[in-house]
Amino acid sequence: MTELVLEGVKAKQQKTWASGDYGAVAALIHPMAEETVQAADLSAGARVLDVAAGTGNASIAAARCGADVVATDYVAALLDRARERAAAEHLPITTEVADAESLPCADGSFDAVISVVGAMFAPDQERTAAEITRVCRPGGTVAMANWTPEGFIGEMFRTVGRRVPPPPGIRGPVEWGSEPRVRELFGDRVAALDVAERAFVFRFASPEAFADYFRQHYGPTLKAFEALGPDGGKPLYDDLVALIARFNTATDGTCKVPSTYLRIVATRA
Repeated sequence: MTELVLEGVKAKQQKTWASGDYGAVAALIHPMAEETVQAADLSAGARVLDVAAGTGNASIAAARCGADVVATDYVAALLDRARERAAAEHLPITTEVADAESLPCADGSFDAVISVVGAMFAPDQERTAAEITRVCRPGGTVAMANWTPEGFIGEMFRTVGRRVPPPPGIRGPVEWGSEPRVRELFGDRVAALDVAERAFVFRFASPEAFADYFRQHYGPTLKAFEALGPDGGKPLYDDLVALIARFNTATDGTCKVPSTYLRIVATRA
């Protein structure tokens, strides 16, 4: 795929993630960041880079460990929210607008590089993996949490994609949640790679309430509904409600939807 096409995809992605209110969704999944950062076993004073940090879930979790954190994302508005959240907790973090595929950092300049359902969305997966490992020092830690292909979020992307097809030639972001693909992407850049499947549980009053929340706040679904318009959006809404109901494990009339993610902890070669 040409550089020009990739740049077009990224420009569209930036608009998507800047739409809605991703912070409202990120606030729900903050426990994923805490769990991933704890698995990374950071030391106080460690220099940590959060790639595709969004509104700062992993950055804040790392700052709570006493780490020196730099949060990067290619959507400036999301980093503004990250700074506000960190300031509210009196946690110092530095933010910088940056592309996961071209990090403005020297080789080996961080003790740990983390990304929680962020870098997985960069369209050039090989380049992203190369950048994540490049900026991590030898013997340092790379920690990620990525939605799996077979989990709820993976199914949700496929459901949306049947109504609004993704750009051709771009590998699905949930491939980052597949252990064989992760091993392929990192290759011999890492000396050790530990993966574990985990599940985060979304909790709402009903499947309809869940679908409404994502339609309003989550950029990818919000943009899909905008593209379909009122008439085309109704079938997608029905698809999402049915999907949520299929994954729902609640027995009390509410909605509890486990969504699997792959937690990755690697040692830089």
